[in-house]
Amino acid sequence: MKRLADIGLIGLAVMGENLVLNMESKGFTVAVYNRTAKKTEDFVNGRAKGKNILPAYSLEELVASTSRPHRIMIMVRAGRPVDEVIENLLPYMYKGDTLIDGGNSNYRDTIRRTEYIEGKGMLFVGTGISGGEEGALTGPSLMPGGSPEAWPHIRSLFRSIAARVDDGTPCCDWIGENGAGHFVKMVHNGIEYGDMQLISEVYYILKRLAGLDHDEMYHVFDTWNRGELNSYLIEITRDIMKFRDADGQPLLEKILDAAGQKGTGKWTSVESLDLGVPLTLITEAVFARFLSARKEERMKASELLKNPAINDLPERKRLIEDLRMALYAAKIVSYAQGYSLMRAAAEHHRWDLDFGGIALIWRGGCIIRSAFLDKIQEAYQKNKHLPNLLIDDYFSRQIMQAEQSWRRIVSAAVMNGLSIPALVSGLTYLDGYRSDRLPANLIQAQRDYFGAHTYERTDRPRGEFFHTNWTGRGGETTSGSYEG
Repeated sequence: MKRLADIGLIGLAVMGENLVLNMESKGFTVAVYNRTAKKTEDFVNGRAKGKNILPAYSLEELVASTSRPHRIMIMVRAGRPVDEVIENLLPYMYKGDTLIDGGNSNYRDTIRRTEYIEGKGMLFVGTGISGGEEGALTGPSLMPGGSPEAWPHIRSLFRSIAARVDDGTPCCDWIGENGAGHFVKMVHNGIEYGDMQLISEVYYILKRLAGLDHDEMYHVFDTWNRGELNSYLIEITRDIMKFRDADGQPLLEKILDAAGQKGTGKWTSVESLDLGVPLTLITEAVFARFLSARKEERMKASELLKNPAINDLPERKRLIEDLRMALYAAKIVSYAQGYSLMRAAAEHHRWDLDFGGIALIWRGGCIIRSAFLDKIQEAYQKNKHLPNLLIDDYFSRQIMQAEQSWRRIVSAAVMNGLSIPALVSGLTYLDGYRSDRLPANLIQAQRDYFGAHTYERTDRPRGEFFHTNWTGRGGETTSGSYEG
């Protein structure tokens, strides 16, 4: 009798191949299919040779090669390709089978697909996967969501292939219904944008203001990676500083300063606008990539709009210490904004998100893994209804201790013409968040003046709206109240 696979996987690009090898290494037999047959042949005769990996050359054969209830994982480009694969798969699937989308799909597509697949008597999972090529092979962070009934069918497999932290806990747990898993992965990527931009700005200051060479920057990042900034991104930044090109020169300085992106950071910013959450630091990180891509335009501008001369710099040792503290404080703000967005989405979509549990899932395997996440888990363990990380005792103390260092760094960079949008926006968010009085009262007066949009008063209860006939020529008709 022909042996049957535990799971079938469609799409043998980098992530798909490495996930298959990961699953097989954990004792699972995997059936594989790729639209291009040669890709399947090359894989089973190459990296998969001699392993419990079964080739299939049609979707019908793939499904038939797996045990029931079928579990089929889709690893193709997000968007229409996922829908096309689903439609082509459905004729061969049965009630109770589970379809899994492991790509970087937009969570709104996952909500739609979950409803569609459940309507056909099957189960659907949209899972975030973080860790890149290495993580897929050795253990990623997994963020599954969708049909709750599907979790028992995939729990053992997912937790087996996930990364594990020092105490053996797998970096995988059920996130929530319909699009919750892909939403959390999207926010993860947004935070990743923020982290990367902050580190790049720190590198910029170390190079331009502190005057450090790459060996010196290597030692700075190496030292930081042994403290509270310990993280995967600091670690790889350290290693990048040490890497030399064939001519012995730092490779980093030969890489064009035009950053790419695949869209998940932009999605995060768009969602923050839709939900009314101030995601300033992460959005500035997205805008910074857009600006970097305008390389030719920037080159012309640099000839006309001269930077100020570098002057009035603090002592190097103090500058480096200030940078360490500023980076940590800005990182807190970035995560605080990301978690605020998840909280708003949970309320809007009625998801029961475990915010401390999400921090645990991100502790290993994923790109933003860091020691810092333990502190976030502790914060939500103390108060699962915490509205913002900035008002947790630990994080508020860290912010207050770092504030003056952060201000000195921002001041020095701005006065010397360095573009540091993430460090600046993080600081202004902090100042706005802790202000008991903002100038928005003038904005409300302006809106009421030109558009009769009404306003609330400080000497009356919230919820009462007023309109003033500012010019004496207007009437009493208003355009309705505002969203506070």
